[in-house]
Amino acid sequence: MALDYRRCAEEIVANIGGRDNVAQAAHCATRLRLVIKDNGKIKTSELENVDGVKGMFENNGQLQLIIGTGTVNKVYDEFLAVTGMTAATKDDVKAAAAAQQPAWKRALKSVGDVFVPILPAIVASGLMMGVVEALGKAIPSFASTDWYAFLDMVANTAFAFLPVIVAVSAARVFGANIFLAAVIGLMMVHTGLLNGWNVGSAEAINSFFGIESGVIPTWNLFGNLKIGNYVVGSIARHGYQGHVIPVMIAIWFMSKIEKWLHKHVPEMIDLFVVPITTVFLTALITFMVVGPIFATLENYVLKGAEWLVQFPPGAMIMGALYPATVVMGLHHMYNVIEAGMLSSVGLNTWMPIASAANFAQFGACLAVGIKCKQGKLKTVAIPSSMSAALGITEPAIFGVNFRFMKPFICGMIGGACGAIFGALTKIGATAYGVTGIPGYLTINNYGLYTLLLLISGGIAFALTMFIWKEEAPEGGIAEKAAATVDTPKTEVPKSDGAEVTKKAVITSSAGEIALPTPGKVIPYTEIPDPTFASGVMGQGVGVEPDEGVVYAPMDGEISSVADSKHAIGIYGDNDEELLIHVGVDTVEMKGDGFTPFVAEGDKVKKGQKILEFDIQKIKDAGYPATVVMLLTNSDDYEDVKFGDI
Repeated sequence: MALDYRRCAEEIVANIGGRDNVAQAAHCATRLRLVIKDNGKIKTSELENVDGVKGMFENNGQLQLIIGTGTVNKVYDEFLAVTGMTAATKDDVKAAAAAQQPAWKRALKSVGDVFVPILPAIVASGLMMGVVEALGKAIPSFASTDWYAFLDMVANTAFAFLPVIVAVSAARVFGANIFLAAVIGLMMVHTGLLNGWNVGSAEAINSFFGIESGVIPTWNLFGNLKIGNYVVGSIARHGYQGHVIPVMIAIWFMSKIEKWLHKHVPEMIDLFVVPITTVFLTALITFMVVGPIFATLENYVLKGAEWLVQFPPGAMIMGALYPATVVMGLHHMYNVIEAGMLSSVGLNTWMPIASAANFAQFGACLAVGIKCKQGKLKTVAIPSSMSAALGITEPAIFGVNFRFMKPFICGMIGGACGAIFGALTKIGATAYGVTGIPGYLTINNYGLYTLLLLISGGIAFALTMFIWKEEAPEGGIAEKAAATVDTPKTEVPKSDGAEVTKKAVITSSAGEIALPTPGKVIPYTEIPDPTFASGVMGQGVGVEPDEGVVYAPMDGEISSVADSKHAIGIYGDNDEELLIHVGVDTVEMKGDGFTPFVAEGDKVKKGQKILEFDIQKIKDAGYPATVVMLLTNSDDYEDVKFGDI
């Protein structure tokens, strides 16, 4: 019996709390995507039983209802008619879903959005810095060579100019001009300012400014005008190397200023008024407000850390809080504590605390890398964890742990446990500047240090494996259990459409459905996506493709072509509803690498080329290239069979 699209839409609206409870609505190739204002009004059990709804799940603030290819378009049209809403895109829905989230979640998402694009740069630099520093400590003679100097320069460039990279990425996230943002980032590491890594060193301050006081000079833009003890317009003449949060805040302010000016400045003078005004005002805010706040915070953290590490409970607290100071860009000042310890007692007992904190972040990040199923995340997490093991934690923290928060907290717990062990055993180092595995070069007790790393990294790893759960990829986790299908794996040689589609891989009373592309055929239960593998969207097969071409596996009419070009629906001449989906999560590629040769409503013949795709580009983006072919109305047939029949 054909689905009553109008009734389906009406029942969906009734069970999600009515029109007033919907913020945005869109659809993709198979799912109705809704942003709900109040999830408490959703009648879950009734919604699951609506005729036409094959499954439901929540993902990234969206309620996604699995309807099926071809059918979802018609249900969506009726949904708009029932609610009186206008059509929205998937991006509109994502934006609306993000706006519904709590402020702290939006802040965390912004940090992740800023850092994900720049991860390759900081992961590569982090790994190289760890290796170069370890070689320099292990082979002192190598540290004085030209090769060491060159490699050190290559390795630390991304971190030396990190504010510039972060500024450009933040501008993309906040919708600001990336070149103006780069200028702000460059200002924050300007060579006319004392390097931010040296703000706690009186010797470096005196040498840089040619003074003897050990106090960083200031620019007082408004003379000695004071409010209490604060000198209005006072700018400390130091840079912000290694800082992350200040530059993100600065670019956020910049985006607001720039957008306001574009709205209010006449177009004929916009080109030269907006850029100069934006840069000038952002520079003032950055160096007069954002910078001083973090400079003050640095002083408080430094004094608090010096006091806390004098007794074991304090060491435990600092082991937990150390990663948070990395997030704020305040961790570089701990060298002052280490240098003071070496000069006064000859032993650096701060180093084991920092090592415990860093190695715990390694353990948490490694657990994410091992546990996750998304190829793209795995390729980031594993190298980032290796960098953290070598003492460079920024890739692990910003790229993985802090982004998902639970691994970050697990790392804080592991760091606290390792730090209190280090304080109780009173181990220490004879130098400073290295942690993690390179720390073996300076530690005074190898056995206890090994235990410290095992405790901190092991606890963080175990907690993350137990607590953290990977978010469902685009497509979600199905509610229905997967059916098992004993499908033989067959190899099909490369050929043209006519030859590829000779053999049927799905047969039923409705007819035969052939292979869509040459390659190895696998059961749908082995498709690397929980929704497809569950069968909730219909039974079918997967193909590990040998070439990037999709042929029509049967005669019919194109019922849908996804905006992102990666999925095509076909309505067969015998009422079959077929979905061909190239790759897993490839909707995120936004059409890059896909070339369809058909449009909705086109008639196609079996063996006709309907799509080309770039297999290597899909793999380079971190997604499986499996071609999914599902008979989405397979429940209508009792005699569906799979395999080389």
